[in-house]
Amino acid sequence: MQIKAAILWEQGAPLAVESVELDPPGRGEILVEVKAAGVCHSDLHATSGDWPMTLPLVPGHEGAGVVRQIGDGVTRARVGDHVVLCWAPACGRCAPCEDGTPLLCDRLDKTTFRNKLPWGGTRLRARGQDVAPFLGTGCFATHAVVPEEGLVVVAPDVGFTALAAVGCAVVTGVGAVTNAAKLPKGAIVAVIGAGGVGVNVVQGARLAGASTIIAVDRQAGPLEIARGFGATHVVMPSGKTADAVKELTNGRGAEYVFDTVGSPATLTDALLSCRKGGTVVVTGLSRIDALGSIRLYPFVMQEKRLIGSVYGSGNPLEDIGQLVRLHQRGEIKLDELATRSYNLEQINEALAALGKGEGGRGVIFPA
Repeated sequence: MQIKAAILWEQGAPLAVESVELDPPGRGEILVEVKAAGVCHSDLHATSGDWPMTLPLVPGHEGAGVVRQIGDGVTRARVGDHVVLCWAPACGRCAPCEDGTPLLCDRLDKTTFRNKLPWGGTRLRARGQDVAPFLGTGCFATHAVVPEEGLVVVAPDVGFTALAAVGCAVVTGVGAVTNAAKLPKGAIVAVIGAGGVGVNVVQGARLAGASTIIAVDRQAGPLEIARGFGATHVVMPSGKTADAVKELTNGRGAEYVFDTVGSPATLTDALLSCRKGGTVVVTGLSRIDALGSIRLYPFVMQEKRLIGSVYGSGNPLEDIGQLVRLHQRGEIKLDELATRSYNLEQINEALAALGKGEGGRGVIFPA
């Protein structure tokens, strides 16, 4: 079938929205009509050249839509179901999967992280070439073919604006709090970076009962959004981030610091902002060649802990469904994440706004 998709032909150049041939779903695969797709920093890394990519590529990995066709053997969904996409379809059979850590699935290294579907290829073609789906998803398009392990069926009464970011930003941020940090009630928290993941760390900390939640950003807009998601303090530091955090914590620093930016500089800020015996959780992804440094002597002497957290550090298929249910009960905010909306032809405008750090989530409505 012919669909429309935003294609990256050259990193650093604008994406081109054009007609693409999409093959029907194969065994265990599902055709989804994409109704809404969040614009994530991972898409920006892929399109800008921060990460090496095999081109051409359809970006987009955070989205929701409606099942339109199913391949042989599919049991997880039916035509007409409303679904949230999950870009980490675990095989369920390798050692990490059997150990209960599906996000470390061995198949992901060979397929998803190489922008392939689980069988090792793509269903997309344009200009006589195969086109790769970013993270095996490629949802900056009107339709996408994904494996059935790569989606979660949700209630049809939840709007697609609310669902757009659940499959990445929300599960990444909230999961970093609940699964990676296992945040105790009453904890003192600092969140460096108040973007799409950062505000979800904030609301994850609120859900966990944190007593103090300090959101840190270099721009005012994201901080105002973070305040609406539960930040008790917002900081736009003019000097060192650690000084600002310590000023709000009686000079001690935060018990838990979440670095949602993941740059060498913010890692240093996070470690300095963390009190003795505290924990730093890094969710942000930087350039693939970025190196962070740690002053080993104080790190050891102060018994700090450093944790990497990817995609919420849990089971995303279960966690995404639970997050949608929390939203239905009014316990977390989802609609409020979408601060900018675009049609598919405005994809380059959406990526530019993200690069400027305008806060919230830009959402593409492809239809």
